[in-house]
Amino acid sequence: MRNFSIAIHGGAGTLVKGLMTPELEDQYKQALKEALDAGYYLMENGGTALDAVEVAVKTLEDTPLFNAGKGAVFTAEGTHEMDASIMDGKTLEAGAVSLVTGIKNPVSLARDVMENSYHVFLAGEGAMQFAKGRGYALEAPDYFYDEVRYQQWQGIKDSDNFQLDHSVKKDGKFGTVGAVACDQEGNIAAATSTGGMTNKKWGRVGDSPMVGAGVYANNKTCAVSCTGSGEFFIRGVVAYDVACLMEHKNMSLEDAANEVIHKRVLEINGDGGLIAIDTNGNISMPFNTEGMYRASKSSVGTEEVSIYKN
Repeated sequence: MRNFSIAIHGGAGTLVKGLMTPELEDQYKQALKEALDAGYYLMENGGTALDAVEVAVKTLEDTPLFNAGKGAVFTAEGTHEMDASIMDGKTLEAGAVSLVTGIKNPVSLARDVMENSYHVFLAGEGAMQFAKGRGYALEAPDYFYDEVRYQQWQGIKDSDNFQLDHSVKKDGKFGTVGAVACDQEGNIAAATSTGGMTNKKWGRVGDSPMVGAGVYANNKTCAVSCTGSGEFFIRGVVAYDVACLMEHKNMSLEDAANEVIHKRVLEINGDGGLIAIDTNGNISMPFNTEGMYRASKSSVGTEEVSIYKN
């Protein structure tokens, strides 16, 4: 049996320690461990990396602690617009959705786009028509209501400010979720899901649903899921950049991931982090911010659940 492993993230950014009570930290770590174990258990029983990243991200979407699914932030109109993507490293097939509302698990809709349409990326009303055609039930707006998210929005609504997650600063940070996995067959996959920015306008789309920017998977190199300042991750084509350095410069997973997060992203004034995995089950989880909600588990016996820098 080959080594198999999984890594997940729940966002990176200015995770202000003074605002993080021991009780809240325990809640975050427990939610991360629950998602990690769900994906790991599936692969332990012969499941695929693709199934593992979907189930891990769904678990994170189902908790209001993270800015995805149930915990999605409020737009300028007081609604929730969600984005998600998934990619199979074995086939290079991918699926993505953007600006969807009322969908409990956007990552599953993204997988449906990959497997049950001729397309990769569906957005807005068209994505909603596709969802209805596939039999998705729409949740009422109160399913996505969270008091903390609502108060974040109240602080900046009716202004031109927008706010990323996990910070008291107006330009503070993120809450995107994601997963990468390597299964017993040596296949890898990645998935990412987000609620975007608080008070976002004009149908803004970040890096999370964009293949190559917020997500990428290729058995020749690695699988990557990103979290951070989306505009900069799009410009830097961050997820693919890691794979590109591995393929064309023969860099290791660790070296490529660190080069991208600690040098190339910073050079264009971006911040955030990523999780990455290769077909040997090696994991890298670099970030250039104060912290990143992250967890990993491998069949060789290693396990980590962390928030701040070690």
